[in-house]
Amino acid sequence: MLIFNHVDFSYPNQPVFQDLNLQVEQGEFVFLIGKSGIGKSTLLKLIYMDCFPNSGYVQVGEFSSDSIKKKNIPFLRRKIGVIFQDFQLLNDRNVYDNLAFVLEVTGTPRKEIKRRIIHALSEVGLTHKQTNMPEELSGGEKQRVAIARAIINDPFLILADEPTGNLDPETADEILSILKKINSRGTSVIFATHNYELIRAYNAKILKLDNGKAVKVVLKKKEN
Repeated sequence: MLIFNHVDFSYPNQPVFQDLNLQVEQGEFVFLIGKSGIGKSTLLKLIYMDCFPNSGYVQVGEFSSDSIKKKNIPFLRRKIGVIFQDFQLLNDRNVYDNLAFVLEVTGTPRKEIKRRIIHALSEVGLTHKQTNMPEELSGGEKQRVAIARAIINDPFLILADEPTGNLDPETADEILSILKKINSRGTSVIFATHNYELIRAYNAKILKLDNGKAVKVVLKKKEN
């Protein structure tokens, strides 16, 4: 489903990855860990092809970074849901319209838009908030809207970039539980975080970025 094959990537005067290799299977839940500034967000950008390797390639489903045409990148991104730490909601639109915007730009019929929005909001427990503006929501509710937006196109992969970084521990657990539920239905999830305490409570594959490479690690599970 996802392959990084001998990937080198650097910003001007700043090397990030050297000979990076990793693989994620369909349906896996993967925690991506590492200290701040190590390249977690850059790795996610390479997946949704906001940036490209200097050498090597990234294979995402049927798309490969060394052969994809620019016109096909939007089709790749429709198959990937992305969740950010800062929510990135449109403040001048209510919850329903924030989700509708994602579908309107791809020409989805209005009846189908409504069906998908109600389903996505039901998945995150926010059907009763569809007419609320972002300013009327808590941080956890905003992130749940962001999750609903990420799943609205039924993606095969969700990328979560520090999605609990601005949330209290209890709300962070709720967000992670929602993503685990979505994953249990076959959607792959890559969850970037530097919060080791959060992930000790869950059984999942853990990849640590260090010195430009990804290493599989095992953390001791947190005792209840």
